Parts: sequence; structure tokens; C-alpha cells
Amino acid sequence: MYRAVIIDDERLARTELKKLLQEHTEIEIVGEAANAKEALPLIEDLCPDLIFLDIQMPGKTGFDLLLELESAPRVIFITAYDEFALKAFEVNALDYLMKPIDPSRLLDAINKLKLSDEKEAIQISSNHRNILTENDQVFVKDGEKCWFVKLGEIRLFESAGNYTKVFFGDNKPLILKSLNSLEERLDEKSFFRANRKHIINLRMIEKVEPYFNGGLLLDIKGGDKIEVSRRQSVKFKEMMSL
Repeated sequence: MYRAVIIDDERLARTELKKLLQEHTEIEIVGEAANAKEALPLIEDLCPDLIFLDIQMPGKTGFDLLLELESAPRVIFITAYDEFALKAFEVNALDYLMKPIDPSRLLDAINKLKLSDEKEAIQISSNHRNILTENDQVFVKDGEKCWFVKLGEIRLFESAGNYTKVFFGDNKPLILKSLNSLEERLDEKSFFRANRKHIINLRMIEKVEPYFNGGLLLDIKGGDKIEVSRRQSVKFKEMMSL
């Protein structure tokens, strides 16, 4: 069973989608909202597995909403504009549906959701947990480029004032969150605060060697070299049984 929320500024569109979803008993509609302002607290409270999200809405867009979420659930975009359909593919969303929604396309999207879960066999929502694990995904935007990224695919977080640079693949976009606020939410079994400026993914460490003044130097996948401060080196050695 997938707990879903519908976010669309058109009441008739929400009603039509709910009617179509009655044919799919594996989808339970637990809430709906007409705009991003209404949707944000609803998503944070209900922690749905899936959201049907209109892209163009008065005020903030669907993309703006995703940027405000601590952890992004699975998303099926709904749009009346072809130009946004292409953008939905760029962000690696689960799927997109053009208005008016074709029942066969809705079926395809739901089947894609099931297939994705069967392949990955992961937990797809935070389920009211405060700590984000490597299986949670976040929405990251840099100019016109957008991504849904699993935390486990992020090798490094780097402080940049009130922003944090996120390192994954060949990408290094900025997010409007401080490193300290991220540290409070990240699972310490997977992520480690190496120094004042960096949080590293422990699974991405390729080499550990002694460094200046009692610290350590870590080689991270992707070629990054990160210094572990002397104070944090003691904690790191205890964690890693070094």
C-alpha cells in the first residue's frame, strides 16, 4: 500500500485524479492540497510514500516545494505543459502525467513505482523518523538542473556559509542548508563530521592515512582528499576500530 498526497491548484483535476485512483487499490489518498504553502506542512505531517505534484501553481511551483522538503518522497509530476514534461525527466522523477490524465498512462506510472521498489527494495519514506538514512532521497536544484538524489550516493557535504555544497557524481550544486543543520539530521552510522567544513559518507572512503598534527587524511571516491581534525580523528578511530 502506498500512502499518497495530491497537490494541484485545480480542484476538478484533484477530483478527477482521485476518481481514476479508485481503480488502483494499492494507492491510498491520505491528503490533498491546492498549493505549495498548504502542501508543505501536510507532507511533513503525513510523510507520504508518494506525491502527485502539479508543477505550475500560483505562487511557488512544484519544484519550489520539493526544495523545501527535508526528504523527498516518490514523485509523479502532473502537468499541462510539454516544456515541463521534459524538465521532469531531467530531475529523474518517477514519472509525469499530462493533463487530462490518460488512465493507461496512470497505470504505467503506478507499475513503474512498483517495479522501482522491487528493484531497489528500499524504504521510500521517512515514516516519521527524524534521522535521514542513506536510503532517503533529497531534491537538489542548481539553475535549470534538478535531481532526486539518494543520500547514499552523496560522497561529501562541504560548508559554504549558509549554503552547503553537495558532491555526487560529477555534480556539486549548492543547497540552502547549513552544515550544522544537516549534521543533526544525518545518520551517524553513514555520515561523519570530519572537520568544521566537511561531512563525509563513510562508505565512500577509499584510503585512510596519518596526517599533520595527529589528524588523518581521507581519500574519498571521486578524488577528494579530506582532512580529519585531531579532535575528530580520535572519534573516527573509535568508530572504525582503528
